[in-house]
Amino acid sequence: QVQLVESGGGLVQPGGSLRLSCAVSGRTFSSYVMGWFRQAPGKEREFVASIMWSGYNRYYGDSVKGRFTISRDNANNTVSLQMNNLKPEDTAVYYCNGPISVFGSSRFPGKYWGQGTQVTVSS
Repeated sequence: QVQLVESGGGLVQPGGSLRLSCAVSGRTFSSYVMGWFRQAPGKEREFVASIMWSGYNRYYGDSVKGRFTISRDNANNTVSLQMNNLKPEDTAVYYCNGPISVFGSSRFPGKYWGQGTQVTVSS
């Protein structure tokens, strides 16, 4: 079974940075699009970023574009999300997910989810 385990969440001040990691174990495919969704209390789940397992194609939600960067490690077994210039609006539980489907501007999650990691941006 595919397992996704996130790490790196925490408390950070506005303008600060955090780096989230998603370790992937089990059977995976190079064609999978992996990425991140987030959900704040009382709000709908929101697409954050995605990347092909090969690392060549990247997509970002409008609210994080220019501030967040998604990447993979050399072994293609970890997906990371570098979050810079964090804002209070970024406070949410962040979930690693795949395979993500991309249809124009819409993003839809796949069946595999991580347990989530809390990101809190507050002074």
